[in-house]
This record gives sequence, C-alpha cells and structure tokens, in this order.
Amino acid sequence: MNKLTKTVKCPECKSLSEWSKKNIYRPFCSKRCQLLDLGAWTNEMHKIPGDSLNESILDDPEIA
Repeated sequence: MNKLTKTVKCPECKSLSEWSKKNIYRPFCSKRCQLLDLGAWTNEMHKIPGDSLNESILDDPEIA
C-alpha cells in the first residue's frame, strides 16, 4: 500500500485493509472476513435496532 491509498480497519478482524478497486472484498480485508460477517448477520448475531419487520407486517390488516 502506498501513502496515497486509503486504508480502513476491517470490520471483522480490525486489521488495516486497502480501500481501492484492487480490494474486491472492501471494506473487509479478505473473503474470509466477508463471509464471517455475512454469517453473523444470517445467524442474527448482528441486528438493526427496531421492531421486527415480520411482526409489523403480520399485525397490519392493510398489508395482509
């Protein structure tokens, strides 16, 4: 990485990752970190705060 290349911390392992078109996994440093993060979302280890969308849809008679 040169001085002009922007680097960010990988959201998964916190190592420095190059933010450029050369890094196809950005913002992650590798495919492994990208898949670990995807798995965490799939297993609901990561969540966005708020009501569950499924519960909101089931309770709304206009949508059902």
